[in-house]
Amino acid sequence: MGRQDESSRGRSRGRRAAPKGTGAAPKSSGAAPTGRRRKSGGRRAPSGSGLAARLAPVLGPLLAKAHPLLRRLRPAYPRPGRSGWRRWIPSGRQWLGAVLYLFVGMTAFVGIAYAVTDIPDDLNSFAKQQDNVYYWSDGSTMARTGWVQRQEMPLEKVPEKVQGAVLAAENASFYSDPGVSPSGVLRAVRAALTGGETQGGSTITQQYVKNAYLNQDRTLSRKFTELLLAVKLDSRAGKKQILEDYLNTSWFGRGTYGIQRASQAYYGKDVSQLNASEGAFLASLLKGAGLFDPTLGKENHARAVERWSWILDRMVETGHLSAAERAGYTKFPEPSDASLVGIPGAQNGYLVQMAKAYTIKAGHLKESDFDLGGYQIYTTFDKNRMAALTTAVQEAQKSFDAEKRPDTDKFAKIGAASVARDGRLLAVYGGPDYLKQGFNEANATTIPAGTILTPFVYAAALEDGVVRTRGQARTPVSASSMYDGNDQATVQTPEGPYWDRSGKVLKGHNEGDRSWGQITLQQAVANSVNTPMLQLGIDVGVDRVEAYAERSGLLASSLGPRIPTFALGENSKPSAIRIAGAYQTFAADGMHTDPYSVRSASRAGAAVPLEQPKAVKAMSQKTARTVSEALRSAVSEGSAKAAAKVQPGAAGKTGTTAANTAGWFVGTTAQETTAVVVYRMSLLDLIPLPLTGLGGDAPTVPGSARAVDLWTNYARAVK
Repeated sequence: MGRQDESSRGRSRGRRAAPKGTGAAPKSSGAAPTGRRRKSGGRRAPSGSGLAARLAPVLGPLLAKAHPLLRRLRPAYPRPGRSGWRRWIPSGRQWLGAVLYLFVGMTAFVGIAYAVTDIPDDLNSFAKQQDNVYYWSDGSTMARTGWVQRQEMPLEKVPEKVQGAVLAAENASFYSDPGVSPSGVLRAVRAALTGGETQGGSTITQQYVKNAYLNQDRTLSRKFTELLLAVKLDSRAGKKQILEDYLNTSWFGRGTYGIQRASQAYYGKDVSQLNASEGAFLASLLKGAGLFDPTLGKENHARAVERWSWILDRMVETGHLSAAERAGYTKFPEPSDASLVGIPGAQNGYLVQMAKAYTIKAGHLKESDFDLGGYQIYTTFDKNRMAALTTAVQEAQKSFDAEKRPDTDKFAKIGAASVARDGRLLAVYGGPDYLKQGFNEANATTIPAGTILTPFVYAAALEDGVVRTRGQARTPVSASSMYDGNDQATVQTPEGPYWDRSGKVLKGHNEGDRSWGQITLQQAVANSVNTPMLQLGIDVGVDRVEAYAERSGLLASSLGPRIPTFALGENSKPSAIRIAGAYQTFAADGMHTDPYSVRSASRAGAAVPLEQPKAVKAMSQKTARTVSEALRSAVSEGSAKAAAKVQPGAAGKTGTTAANTAGWFVGTTAQETTAVVVYRMSLLDLIPLPLTGLGGDAPTVPGSARAVDLWTNYARAVK
């Protein structure tokens, strides 16, 4: 027995001596563990050589005393005792070790990041919100919008039901969660790994951190910083303080940050006076004010009602509202349009809204950022022209037939817009008062164009020629080309008469049933004769007419279907602003620039880059001048002779519709092109109504005559 113990101790000493470089390990009985150690020892550096030899006396005892688990997890890779591809497959212990190492590393990284992340001392710029200032083209101030002073509201002043509505809508577990949403974090990580955008679902604490301290970039790095700040803020600040700060800094639309301002903007009262129903509506705006402000359209209204109802139901589930109280809220609390504090009224309101929309689009800005304020917007609007246009419209409204149009008829509308040769919007009449009617009558695509589109038929024919025989080359036409101007002239195709879908031969119809005989194309345009233009549209091709209309600035979405009556503007509904810009193409020798309302913008003394429209060639100079000559003939001796006394050389075109629902006139002088449209329409369904009672009893006094008179008064005032 003694010899056995002695032998055993000797073998043990032999194994401990191996690290000193004394040679191979002593012979053993061949057991597998001893064999693995012998192979490993064979790969060590020779005794006394290199860094390993110098460290061996120190590392040897330490490794011998290491925890058995660490020794078992020490990788032997590629795996010994395996052959082929199996040598490269990690063992279960190796996988476990890798996972543990990764976990420890990530924990250490997050811990260090949390420790070094400090809550910023300063809030974002909305805490210093300013107003936006709009200027006339001469540099004088037009309007100021926005809230200059923030209105902080202590949480105790916010009714508990209103607080409950916000919690139910945004973060029901707010008072129990650690400030972050684990499910939201997982969605963000998954989206980042799959290449998608980071997802929503943040807690109120996270939303406040993002709004108050960070930017709005939807990136994983920003999300990670948001999580760290949210956890740290949740551990340092009380829940009530976080909720108070969140309510005072969130964006509610209409240029408002904070629930106090939102309450004033939507309901005209302090937040302390809100009930649960009104609070539920304001809470719905946190999901996206642009989508849930019911005054912005029918779809918005439907979404707002649905969201409001859901929040009230959710409040019952979260215990913030009893079932009996919920049953009492059945009527949607409509916000008031009149509470749009800071938005100018009358005509300036329309101008400000157009300038704001243009600046946001051309400057690639977010509306929520723009509403922070501090912008100086230098518009293209001419103050004197605006005053003259407004006066001309008001005078025209006085001339309407009072007996046939009693005061109860609120459907009469007049839209007007004036555009300079380079596309600058000089004047726009949008309606009676922006605060009373947000619908812009000059920017609406709900008004039939009628024969105001025929100059584009003429331009397409002059530019591309016509086809009279199928399969043959196109034939050039000119101002002196002859066409049939008789009333009820049959529309012809290369194969014969054109048959409509009802099985009838299509025939043209002139104003007043007048027949003009064979007339030139210039005469047809000048005298607004329909039958030659209807036939010319077939000859040149409706698709080509549409192309030239679009190249001249009309939006494709406002043009009607490609049927023969397209040439007479049937079912096409461009706005007065776009019509003025398109006609300006003729005056600009075929170069078109889209109308724009802002020439420059700045913020904090720095210019805001705007993507301004550029002039593009819509047609040849020769074609544009030929069309302009026909339009000058219309004023000097044609359908718009009433305008001839204003300015020598003025050009223009009247326009009527088949159903007598709109009367147009577009007049061009050396300075500008102005489009005027008189029409009747209910804003509830946007269906055009006959002009009866507005001097529109065709054929004696066509509605376009009213438009000509209005333009004449305006042009005389700005001459």
